[in-house]
Amino acid sequence: QTPLKKTNALIAQMGITFVNAYVPSALCCPSRASILTGKYPHNHHVVNNTLEGNCSSKLWQKIQEPYTFPALLKAMCGYQTFFAGKYLNEYGAEDAGGVGHVPPGWSFWYALEKNSKYYNYTLSVNGKARRHGENYSVDYLTDVLANMSLDFLEYKSNFEPFFMMIATPAPHSPWTPAPQYTKSFQNVSAPRNSNFNIHGKNKHWLIRQAKTPMTNSSIQFLDDAYRKRWQTLLSVDDLIEKLVKKLEVNGELDNTYIFYTSDNGFHTGQFSLPIDKRQLYEFDIKVPLLVRGPGIKPNQTNKMLVANIDLGPTILDIAGYDLNKTQMDGMSLLPLLRGEKNVTWRSDFLVEYQGEGYNGSDPTCPGLGPGVTHCFPDCVCEDSYNNTYACVRTLSAAWDLQYCEFDDREVFVEVYNLTADPHQINNIAKTIDQEILEKMNYRLMMLQSCSGATCRTPGVFDPGYRFDPRLMFSNHGLRARRFSAHFL
Repeated sequence: QTPLKKTNALIAQMGITFVNAYVPSALCCPSRASILTGKYPHNHHVVNNTLEGNCSSKLWQKIQEPYTFPALLKAMCGYQTFFAGKYLNEYGAEDAGGVGHVPPGWSFWYALEKNSKYYNYTLSVNGKARRHGENYSVDYLTDVLANMSLDFLEYKSNFEPFFMMIATPAPHSPWTPAPQYTKSFQNVSAPRNSNFNIHGKNKHWLIRQAKTPMTNSSIQFLDDAYRKRWQTLLSVDDLIEKLVKKLEVNGELDNTYIFYTSDNGFHTGQFSLPIDKRQLYEFDIKVPLLVRGPGIKPNQTNKMLVANIDLGPTILDIAGYDLNKTQMDGMSLLPLLRGEKNVTWRSDFLVEYQGEGYNGSDPTCPGLGPGVTHCFPDCVCEDSYNNTYACVRTLSAAWDLQYCEFDDREVFVEVYNLTADPHQINNIAKTIDQEILEKMNYRLMMLQSCSGATCRTPGVFDPGYRFDPRLMFSNHGLRARRFSAHFL
């Protein structure tokens, strides 16, 4: 069972599925900024969903927006560009220019003010505010985005190439399905993998604080959320079908690349965390990535390690832009899409997140003390200011590993061997070979300070990797290192 049957048939089966696609930060705003810039968070400096965290701030607008891949597509490659949907969580904030601000690079701009909604929202239509109410036939956002996209395909210029970015908030909360889908998937509940509703022992304290087993009300809450998310995706599935049909009618389907992906994963009950993202585990950092288009053979899967920082370079590469002129950290997927043999590819990439927390206590959970946030349901907190970590995620011929360090007093380390333990239940930081730990710690330092080409150097398990332990042990032992100050 899947809510995306048409998407699967029209994109996955007609093209390629990347089964190891990841985000370098499992949260909307940093992840969206990585898609737009092709950069890791430590290079675009969007660290969370707040204006203070650089989400759609004046600083972001000044320093990063002029160099996003759509800005280059429009200015340098002569593309007409179209955006519809959720941009960045704080887009439209008064302190950052309001909805009058249209980022450079967009010929047509239909952006949602602030965060995800389905009804009663405001769109910036090329810089002018347009209010929507709660009448399904004219206001349901997923359908509104579909109709605007179809209009663009109908009326755009046929003399210039085009790029469209359609960012549906679905399946983000508040999970409001279209009325015709409210009865769908009645028997569906969240997956019960081996890490569902168990205590996250040997994990960072934020994971250990989750109440195990979860209460019945928490389980009902997360199952309900899971079902509603699927229901909202049925409208996304309809949108994709309409777009593909329109491209076919226009005679443009065979020379158009279509990418389908998401900005982060989501957990529902893993390690007894009811619902959210922001954690370092597979269920939060792994995303779907499906691509169809010219030169892509149907029904393929690809196991290479790819990330959302690769989307910008790929699209610019398709447009014929010289990637050496950009500051992007990612790699073009075009050789993989075309099925080229003997492509040199990465064996690891960086995951980084800077935790959010309030100085005050959560009024609904006063016993928890300051520094925590998103404590629902049952006062299980999904984030905290010291939920700040960086990881190397490694996938090579011989190794499937994740190495993570937390920026806290104990510099807590988590290491997982996903070959033996795909659900990341056993933290092997204390039993893994010390030499591997040292190499991974060194590799993490390298990636955390990388920029552009240096983000693409060989990983620990590549034949070309060079390790000089003297750089690490000048005056301190392993793990005494603090996170580099330029993380923000």
